[in-house]
Amino acid sequence: MMAQENKQDKAAAEEAEADAPAATPGEDDAAEEAPVDTSAEPLVDLSGLEAAAALSPDEDPVAVLEGEVASLKDQLLRAIAETENVRRRSQREREDSVKYAAAPIIRDLLGVADNLQRALESVPEELAAENEVVSNLRLGVQMTQKELMSAFERHQIRTINPLGEKLDPHFHEAMFEIEDPEQPAGTVVQVIQAGYRLHDRLIRPARVGISKGGPKAAAKDAAEAEDSGKGDTEPGSTVDTSA
Repeated sequence: MMAQENKQDKAAAEEAEADAPAATPGEDDAAEEAPVDTSAEPLVDLSGLEAAAALSPDEDPVAVLEGEVASLKDQLLRAIAETENVRRRSQREREDSVKYAAAPIIRDLLGVADNLQRALESVPEELAAENEVVSNLRLGVQMTQKELMSAFERHQIRTINPLGEKLDPHFHEAMFEIEDPEQPAGTVVQVIQAGYRLHDRLIRPARVGISKGGPKAAAKDAAEAEDSGKGDTEPGSTVDTSA
């Protein structure tokens, strides 16, 4: 009975071994040679080493890197300077837009100021003294003009009234010339229409008449200075050192 059971166990073992899959030749060797996954490991930047290896023996890697640093520093400084220029330009434009924002309204009000001045010039003071109604009307126009000029002054609106001054083409517009030998040529002898400027910007040039035919201003001033110098200088007080 025992011999029969041993024979059955041996047959079952042989049958199980026959059903097991056969091992593929070289499978153990392939398992040993399988690549290792290194994707999770940090990568090492070898670009610097490659660039250094590409240098010739005469080139110093430190000098090359210092040159690159100097170039990048120059680019950075240029970018900072350009940014600062743009910031200042934008700030100046904003300030000018606020500073001269009232220029269109001022140009419209200049006509009002001109009409008030014409109204005063059309009524002589002698006529106003003879008639109380005319005098009161003229006084009211004067007060209105004074209030308008005060408002102009508060907002930095300056009147250009260059009577007796030398012609300045930046602020004056010459309309005609008048023969006046007593005045230097180019002197403003008549103001047809006063000019105005807002801060340092011209709003309207003054329309003027200038003299002609008289001596030049520079020559007249030089002659006057020479005459005054002759009268004040004592003989022997000056020595000619030109020789």
